[in-house]
Amino acid sequence: MSKRKMENTRLPVGECISQVQEMLRERLCHQQLPDRPEGVEAQHKHLLELLKRTAVHGESNSVLIVGPRGAGKTMLLKCVLRDLQEEKEAQKNLLQVHLNGLLQTDDRIALKEITRQLHLENAVGDKVFGSFAENLAFLLEALKKGDRSSSRPALFVLDEFDLFAHHKNQTLLYNLLDVSQSAQAPIAVVGLTCRLDVLELLEKRVKSRFSHRQIHLLSNPTFSQYLQRVRTQLSLPDHFPDRKFALDWNASVETLCEDKSVEDALRRHFNSSKDFRSMHMLLMLCLSRVSVAKPGIKPADLVEASRMSFADAKANMLHGLSILELCLIIAMKHLNDVYEGEPFNLQMVHNGLRAPAAARAHPTGRQLFGQNSEGIPADETHAGPQSDHGGPAEVPTMPHGRQAVGHVGVRLAVCKRLDFTWTFVCCVLCPARQ
Repeated sequence: MSKRKMENTRLPVGECISQVQEMLRERLCHQQLPDRPEGVEAQHKHLLELLKRTAVHGESNSVLIVGPRGAGKTMLLKCVLRDLQEEKEAQKNLLQVHLNGLLQTDDRIALKEITRQLHLENAVGDKVFGSFAENLAFLLEALKKGDRSSSRPALFVLDEFDLFAHHKNQTLLYNLLDVSQSAQAPIAVVGLTCRLDVLELLEKRVKSRFSHRQIHLLSNPTFSQYLQRVRTQLSLPDHFPDRKFALDWNASVETLCEDKSVEDALRRHFNSSKDFRSMHMLLMLCLSRVSVAKPGIKPADLVEASRMSFADAKANMLHGLSILELCLIIAMKHLNDVYEGEPFNLQMVHNGLRAPAAARAHPTGRQLFGQNSEGIPADETHAGPQSDHGGPAEVPTMPHGRQAVGHVGVRLAVCKRLDFTWTFVCCVLCPARQ
């Protein structure tokens, strides 16, 4: 199809919206790498040259990528590996092993994962090795095709590198770095960590075998850069099938970013966190509101998404709970504090509900658990408070002889006492003042 015909292609709005959402979701969820990482060009060049020397020339290396969470360490490494695969020699020979300190919690699990990723389960078989070093040496020997010049280079990526330093005797780190310093096989060890003091965690024998190469990523963008990132993430590329729709969409994105309410909402996010991942989550909420009836992101959508992202998730979970359910949660929270996280059962929760009521001479019973959260049994009532004209206050009744619990009385009791936890429970167990 000619370029002119592609520019004149018009698609239904529904199909355009579907393609926009698919394209932007891949971009916001980091499923699609950028053509070139922004702001880390020097680090990208340095790491690419380092790994190319291992993949092409058989030179062993070790390096640490250090930076705060969300700074782009993983993205930088993925971009480098993508560019490295363009080298014919690297594409044919380079082996990759990816380990994570959160998953491989000890050296035994890590060694099994290395064996699995190198597809050497059959080579290992039922062999028994005397040490970790002997096992690792066997794996590397199995990768050799002949002499050193023809051995297949291997890349070991250690995510959460600092967690591997907490393994017993740091055996994995010692053996990997020892191989990188010897002539056994060409390997590159790349560690990713957010701890600046990671070298202080290494034992002396491990530190002496590390090359002390470090690549630092500092995530400290200005608000103008943050705003430009929003424009870039929401804009459609030139190769979008419907050219006119792409132009209209990009124009609406520019208008969106110039809106004062949108700027205030984005500045609030920028001041709370400069992590681009939180900004991507905000844009994902906005993108979910796009439809055929509303083929664009409006300022109100972003402001509402900002409000939702700052909402307290735990408080939202409590919305809509009945009074009894809230009482149970309060009692369980109290037991959790008393027993410091130890398990407890429903009987202990029930006893916790009864204790403050008994201390204040308010009778209650096990039947409370079988009653509606808005009422209590009539036979468990006590002499209520006095009304304004001297007699007992009239308590409204519900069908089947139940008496209603006043929500207003509960709220007043909560406000009157600083120790509102048990006061709140007691007010639910007895009729409230009307």
